[in-house]
Amino acid sequence: MSEFHLEVGDSAQFTKTVGESDVYLFAGITGDLSPNHVNEQFMRRTPYGKRIAHGVLLVGFMSTASTRMIESARKIEAKETPVSVGYDRVRFLRAVCIGDTITVNYVVTSIDVVRRRSVARVVVTNDSGQEVAVAEHIMKWVPQVE
Repeated sequence: MSEFHLEVGDSAQFTKTVGESDVYLFAGITGDLSPNHVNEQFMRRTPYGKRIAHGVLLVGFMSTASTRMIESARKIEAKETPVSVGYDRVRFLRAVCIGDTITVNYVVTSIDVVRRRSVARVVVTNDSGQEVAVAEHIMKWVPQVE
């Protein structure tokens, strides 16, 4: 297999306004009921002034962008299934508050044809254009069983 499903520079994007239901449902699913996310009165006494979204919720939105990248790659008839190997160098740079609109930009930065892996730079920005989270995503392309 010498061809690959993606090329360096291929990109995908996902934009969403982070709603109160996103934060509460995520808190309930994960059990992370930190006051940072669910207690408005508590957060009013902090420099943030209001509740903030879970950082790991942003990683979930990064995954959505990777799925969009996969969807574009699947337009090619392939006998491999892409799976996430993980996220490296994840950093939460700024708080994301309920009501903020975030955009996830996913850009393929390298491809290892021999190991059947692609690497992407993921940058999440808020509606002011500020970077709020960054990461590097590694995807492995696994042969399907015939």
